[in-house]
Amino acid sequence: MAGPGPANELPPTLRELLNQAAALQQRGQPAAAADLYRQVLRQKKDCFDALYRLGMLHIQHGRFDDAFESLREALQAKPDSVEVLSDFGVLLHMRNRLDEALASFDKALLLQPAYANAHNNRGKVLGDLGRYEEALASYDRALAERRDFFEALNNRGLILQRLQRHAEALASFDKALAGRPNYTKALYNRGTALAELGRLDEALASYVRALAQQPDYAEAHFNRGNVLVKLGRHEEALPSFDKAIAVKPSYADAYDNRGSVLAKLRRHAEALASHERALALDPRSAGALSNRGNALKSLRRYEEALASYDAALAIAPDAVDTLYNRGNLLKEMQRFDVALDCYDKASSIAPDHSDAFGWVDAALHICDWRRTEDLTVALGEAIRQGKPTVTPFTLLSISDDPALHLQCARNYLAETIPAAPEPMWKRGGAPHDKMRIAYLSADLHAHATAYLIAELIEVHDRSRFEISAISYGHDDGSDMRRRLVKAFDRFHDVSGKSDLEVARLINALEIDIAVDLKGYTKDARPEILSHRPAPIQVIYLGYTGTMAADFIDYVIADAVVVPFAQQPFYSERIVQLPDTYEPNDSKRSIAATTLTRAQAHLPDSGFVFCCFNNNYKINRAIFDIWMRLLDQVPGSVLWLLQGNAAAEANLRAAAEARGVSGTRLVFGERMPLEEHLARHRLADLFLDTFPYNAHTTTSDALWAGLPVLTCLGASFAGRVAASLLNAVGLPELVTSSLADYEAAALRLARDATSLRALRAKLEHNRCSYPLFDTDRYRRHIEAAYMTMWEHHQNGAARSFAVEAIETPGR
Repeated sequence: MAGPGPANELPPTLRELLNQAAALQQRGQPAAAADLYRQVLRQKKDCFDALYRLGMLHIQHGRFDDAFESLREALQAKPDSVEVLSDFGVLLHMRNRLDEALASFDKALLLQPAYANAHNNRGKVLGDLGRYEEALASYDRALAERRDFFEALNNRGLILQRLQRHAEALASFDKALAGRPNYTKALYNRGTALAELGRLDEALASYVRALAQQPDYAEAHFNRGNVLVKLGRHEEALPSFDKAIAVKPSYADAYDNRGSVLAKLRRHAEALASHERALALDPRSAGALSNRGNALKSLRRYEEALASYDAALAIAPDAVDTLYNRGNLLKEMQRFDVALDCYDKASSIAPDHSDAFGWVDAALHICDWRRTEDLTVALGEAIRQGKPTVTPFTLLSISDDPALHLQCARNYLAETIPAAPEPMWKRGGAPHDKMRIAYLSADLHAHATAYLIAELIEVHDRSRFEISAISYGHDDGSDMRRRLVKAFDRFHDVSGKSDLEVARLINALEIDIAVDLKGYTKDARPEILSHRPAPIQVIYLGYTGTMAADFIDYVIADAVVVPFAQQPFYSERIVQLPDTYEPNDSKRSIAATTLTRAQAHLPDSGFVFCCFNNNYKINRAIFDIWMRLLDQVPGSVLWLLQGNAAAEANLRAAAEARGVSGTRLVFGERMPLEEHLARHRLADLFLDTFPYNAHTTTSDALWAGLPVLTCLGASFAGRVAASLLNAVGLPELVTSSLADYEAAALRLARDATSLRALRAKLEHNRCSYPLFDTDRYRRHIEAAYMTMWEHHQNGAARSFAVEAIETPGR
C-alpha cells in the first residue's frame, strides 16, 4: 500500500493537527494519532488527507472494517486518487468482493498505468477469480515497471504453479530469492514447487530454510511433514505435523495428515483419534472422513469404517480414492458384488487411476467370468507397459505366464517401495554359536500357513539353530496361536510396530536369515525387509512367485515347482529342496466321526467330485470341464467350498447355462480343520484348479486320503499340486494338459477299481513317502540354510539344489 500524501489546501491549524498526528503515529502512539485525525474530520469531514491517513492507520493495526469506511470516504472526497483506489481495491479483495476490487485496480491503472503495486495486487484478484493467464500478465507488467519487485516474483510463481508450470514457478521463486535470500514465503513456495517436480530432498531443504527464518510458520511445518511422508520417513514426519498443530491448533489438515502418518506407523488407535480431531475442527472434510474410514478398517471396525466412507462420499461423491477404499473394505467384508459397484463408479471417473484394476479380485471371488473373460490380453499388455494393475497375488489366478508374473511384481514393487532405504545390515561381525533364523508372517494363528509350518518350527534342531517369530498379524486366541508361541524360541508380536521399527528389531536381534512367509499375499509387509535388516533374506511358502526385489536373496522351491531353467523369471536365486518345497504337519488330527452324506447335503449315492479350493481359483475353462464330467457321469455331483452368496449364485447359473442342474453343485460350509479333514472321506476324487493349483488344500486332501487330480502348469502356482503328488508317490495323478486332465477324471469316475487302487496306494504312501515326513523335511531346509550361509561367506548368493537326506529306519 502507498504512504500518505501531503496535507494541502487546509487551514494552518488543521495542517498543524495533521502534522502532530503524523508525528505521534511515527512515535508509536496510534490511539493519540487517531484522536487528532478525528479532530480534523470533526472540523472538515471531507478532509482527504485525514481520511486517508486514518484509513492507513487502521490498516496498520488490523482494523480493516474501520479502514474500509475511512478509505471509502476518502475516495468520495478524491475519486481520482490512484493510491486510495489501489488500497481500497486491497480491502475489497480482503472482503472477497473480487469484481469490485478488480474494477478499483483497473481505475487506478487507467489513471497511472505504470503503478507496479496496483498491477501486483490486480494479479492477486485475477488469480482468485481463476483467470490465471491474465494474472500472469499483470505480474509481468508489475515486474516490467519494477524489476526488483520480489513480492511480484513470488506471486508470479504461485500463478505458474496453478497453471501446473512448476519448473517456471521454481525459476520465479529462485529469482525472488536471488534478490532477497531470506524471503520466507518464497522459500516456502519454492519448496512446494520442488515437491511437485519430485525433487523431494531439495524441497525439504527449502522448507527448513523457511522455518529457520520463521519457526512458527505452520504451513511450512505441515508441508515439510508431507515431503517426509513422500520420502517414506514417517517417523520424522510426525513431529512436523505436531509442530504445525502446536503453532495452529485449529489446523484440521495437519491433524488429518498426522493420522495418516500414525497409520503408516501401525498406531491405528492414535490415527483414529487424530482423524476424529480433524473432523471436530472441520466436520465436512471428505478427506478426513475417508481417512477415518481407513483407520477404522485397520482396527477391524468394519461397519463403522463403511459409515465413514459413506459420509465422505455424501460430501464428495466422485472422490475416487474413497470409492476404491470403500470397495476394498467391502471386499474385506466378503461383499464382493457390492464392492464391484464402487470399483465400477471409480473407474468410470478415473479410468487411468493406479487402482483401476482393483475390481478384478472382487470379480474373481464371485466367479463373474463375464467381467474377467476378456481381461487377460488387456491386463497382460498393461503389465508389460509397466502400468499399475492387479497385485502379483491376484495375477496367479489369471495367468500361467511366469514372465508376466515377474513383470507384475516389478511394477507392484516400484509402486509400493519406489526407493529402497539405506541397508541396515553391514558386513562383518562375529558368527553366532547358533544360526539365527527369523520367520516373518501375519499368519501365525489359525491359518493355512500355520497349519503347514507348525511342526517344522517345533522340530528345528535347537543345537544348531535359534528360531524367532516376527509376527505382525493379529492374535486370534486360537490353539494354533498358543502352539506357535510355545514352539518358537522367541516370539515377537510386532503388530503395533512400523516397518522401520520391525526392521530395527530384526537387525538388533542379529538375525542371520530372515524368512518372509507372506510375499505379496494379503497383509504382507515387504517394506520390512526392504530395509535389509539381515544379511540373508528369503521368500518362502506363503507366496508362490518372485518378489522381483533386490533385497530378497533366495526363493525356496523344488525341482518341480521352479526348475532351474526358470531362473530368468526370478530375481531371487533358486533353492531346490528334495521331494517338495512345502512342509507339512504330521500331527494334524482328523476327527474320528465323519458326517453322513445327508449331513453334508450330498446325495445318498453317486460319484462325488470335490474341490475345496477358494472360489477365486475357479475359472470358465476349468468349470467347463467339470460340467462336462457331471454330464457324462450320471448321478454325480460337484462338492465345492462355500465362499459367498454371489459366487454360489453365479456358479449355479453357469451350470444351468451348460445344461447341468444347479442342484448338482453342493457347497460345503466352513468348519474346524479336524472336521473339515474328516469330511474328505465322503468325496471320491479331488479335482484341482488351473492355473492356480490347490496348495495347502492338496495337502489336506492327501492327508485325509483323498486322491487329487491336477494339471501341471508353467508357473510356480500351477505346479504345486504336482510337487506334492510326486512327494507322496502318485505321479500318475499329474496330467500335462487340460484335455488329459479331463480324460483322466472321466476314466477314474467310471473305473471304481482303479480309483480304489489309488486310494489304497495313497493310504500306504502317506506314512512311507516324504510328503508328511516332517523331520526329513527339517533336515533338508536346514541344509539349505547352511548352504545359503556358506555362499554368503563366499560373497554372493547363487542357486543350488539340496541333496536328499534319507530318514534313518524309514
